[in-house]
Amino acid sequence: MTMDVHGRDLRYFVAVAEELHFTRAAERLYVSQPALSKQIRALERQLGAPLFDRDRQGVALTAAGTALLPHARAVLAAWDEGHEAVRRAREAADSTLVVGMSTSPGRGGLLPAIRSRFTEAHPQARLALRQVAWDDQTAGLADGTTDVAFVWLPLAGADRFRWVVVASEPRLVALSEAHPLAARESLDFADLLDEPFLALPDIGPELRDHWLALDCRGGRPPVIGAVIGGVDETYEALVGGLGICLVATGNVPLLAREGVAIRPVSGVTPSHLALAWRADDTRPLVRAYARAAAEVVAPES
Repeated sequence: MTMDVHGRDLRYFVAVAEELHFTRAAERLYVSQPALSKQIRALERQLGAPLFDRDRQGVALTAAGTALLPHARAVLAAWDEGHEAVRRAREAADSTLVVGMSTSPGRGGLLPAIRSRFTEAHPQARLALRQVAWDDQTAGLADGTTDVAFVWLPLAGADRFRWVVVASEPRLVALSEAHPLAARESLDFADLLDEPFLALPDIGPELRDHWLALDCRGGRPPVIGAVIGGVDETYEALVGGLGICLVATGNVPLLAREGVAIRPVSGVTPSHLALAWRADDTRPLVRAYARAAAEVVAPES
């Protein structure tokens, strides 16, 4: 029987096998413990065998898990070597810098301004933009598919990355035009505490909690109306009355369509959009793009 197992699943398996503790493995991988457990269970179903024994005493490898571990390590090591070889070949061939983003930075020509400064200093370099799904809050940095990326703070595994903030913006609330609160010109976050919220995928608590405004709830847990993984999903969920959501000022044009109302909301902290890169990536092009971003936003800071 032929089956496809993702490298992510093997990395998750190896981390749990080495830690023999799901919580510690989740912290090492910068994912939530429930998400890690879910992926391990899916891998076990795909392989048709349990990989771990779980009981009150702890976690232990089964015979199947012990048999898989050396092969999983070998596959991951080979993939890492191959990925690095491709990266070096790509860089040598055309000096391409891959810029990741989950949504367009927009914001008054921010991206063209950075590009202009960067290409003026490095005319031989080529920039490639890569759109990344919302289930990767690092926009490709964590798995190496992007070199720099526009991300929202807070960033999971912050010690692995460096960044420069390119926009600090108030958060507004988006809701269906049919919602009773849409009749108000402005809202207080206290009025929204019992409302169902649209939530990001559960792949890490940092960013998900930020857009649910956990820091402003006084310990009251949010009500989750739906999970959204992109702009169109968010719009449809808003219009369908599944919930409301917070949105950064610069992203309002993405949702300000027929059927959606955007209102100012007090009592919430601002949002921060950053240009980030891996802390151990010292390539000149990466540093040059980061420097260009810092120079573009310097007048605002």
